[in-house]
Amino acid sequence: MDKVKLRKPFFVVNPKSYLYGEDIYALARKADELAEHYDVDCLFTAQLVDLPHIIETCPHLVPCAQMMESLKPGRGMGHVLPEALAAAGVKATFLNHAENPCTVHELAATISRANEVGILTVVCADSVEEGAMIASLKPDVMVCELTSLIGTGQVAGEDYMRGSTEAVKAVSPETLVLQAAGISSGQNVYDAIKYGADGTGGTSGIVAAPDPFAMLDEMFAALDQARTDFCKEA
Repeated sequence: MDKVKLRKPFFVVNPKSYLYGEDIYALARKADELAEHYDVDCLFTAQLVDLPHIIETCPHLVPCAQMMESLKPGRGMGHVLPEALAAAGVKATFLNHAENPCTVHELAATISRANEVGILTVVCADSVEEGAMIASLKPDVMVCELTSLIGTGQVAGEDYMRGSTEAVKAVSPETLVLQAAGISSGQNVYDAIKYGADGTGGTSGIVAAPDPFAMLDEMFAALDQARTDFCKEA
């Protein structure tokens, strides 16, 4: 199965475990509407049980599992099988998030399995040094976010965003870089792309906003403006 090829700049909506059921379906429909309107690639993560409904009803999203494992068909009770995700229509997966870290061995094996079944890997690192190390595994997307900023509404500065992006690209030029820690406004979205990120997105900045739908409107509009200003070739 061929992987989805993400266009720059792309966006990620990652509700984690804040939303499920009808609440996450409503947010997914809104993200799907905006992805179609702006013609933007938007990864949308959800609980495994909620992904099939989102896949069926939101055709303009890139459905993304919040994790996956290197398991192969056979024994593996309670683990997440790559082939099952691919068969369900999942196109991407997060790996090594600060809230669900992997060993280096498991991370390398899971990236390899994802490549076998055509699933994009979005791999997290919490420092420039870790990002450069993980980039050697050739993930499709690197998330260079400081763990200390996750969920705080505080955004990494320009120096960190530029430095971590450059460190990943020096090791793996084809890997896309996502800057997402603390993103909580349209201006944050615009700045992330301005500072060299290939994509951006958020969790608490969206789901904890007074009006999450209005925040998505603001963020997608900012991404579209950043695309015009900084991604001329896109």
